[in-house]
Formats: sequence, structure tokens, C-alpha cells
Amino acid sequence: MFDRFFPDDYKMSTYVIPFEQLYEEGYKGVIFDIDNTLVPHGAPADDRAKKLFTRLENIGFASCLISNNQEARVKMFNEEIQTNYIYNAHKPSTKNYKKAMEIMGTDETNTLFVGDQLFTDVWGAKRSGIHNILVKPMHPKEEIQIVLKRYLERVVLHFYKKKQKKRPSR
Repeated sequence: MFDRFFPDDYKMSTYVIPFEQLYEEGYKGVIFDIDNTLVPHGAPADDRAKKLFTRLENIGFASCLISNNQEARVKMFNEEIQTNYIYNAHKPSTKNYKKAMEIMGTDETNTLFVGDQLFTDVWGAKRSGIHNILVKPMHPKEEIQIVLKRYLERVVLHFYKKKQKKRPSR
């Protein structure tokens, strides 16, 4: 029942994702959500985010930010990062995931998506056919509509984690 919302992978933070390994596996582009994925909600790019995008560029990754926020928010975050971005993306609509891949010159087979919300970020990436990684939200401060969705996410993640425990180890 909840399987369609399960992420392909789940990490405690964007900053522990093994991007070098993923590049070796054939991934060439990464699409990121911003708020609570790269920085706390509303924050500018910090040193960790700047270093991550430098690292990704050095590895060879193309990148794109995709956010449901308005342009002012996305542009402010991107000032220090200087990557591609799409604002007012209407996630989980697939339109702008596809546009991000077009911008990066990638496709469903070699693109990753990283975000902190199941029902917008992950669901949109899954519907677009993109390998997705759900990360734990960075900070508890969120808008009320997101707080309400988090309760539903907990239910889905409970079943996701239960299923993960049943899987045989590799």
C-alpha cells in the first residue's frame, strides 16, 4: 500500500551520501531540493553546501536545484553555489524533474534526486523514474503544511523501515 512512496534509499544527511561511488556506478546528474535537504529552512548556502557543490563538480556531476519556493529564495541560496535551478517547481509534478534532466544533459538512467519530503520530493522523483534518496530533515522548524505532512510521512517510513529489516543483507 505504501510501497509507491518508499524512497530508493534513505540517509541521515545529504552530507553522508557517497557521491564518488554513485558516479562510478554511472550517475552523472544530481537534482537537489534545498530547504531541510541542504540547509535549514530559509537559510543561505553555508560552507558545507558550498564544499559539497565544489566536490560534485570535481567528481564530474552536473547539478540542479529544484524547489517549490519562489525565485527570490532559490536565487538567494544559489548565489554562492552557482548551479542550475528551477523555482516554483510544483513538486511532485514530473514536469520540472524532466526539465532539470534536460538542463543537465542527463536522463532517468543516470540522474539522482536528493530531498527531505516523501510526498513532494521522493514521490515526484519516483514518478519521473529517477533514483531517489530521502534524507532526514535538517531542522525541526518548518511551515505548518509541512509539519502536517510529516505525521503521514512517519507512518510511511515506519513501514519502509520494517520492510528494510526483512530484506536479506548483501
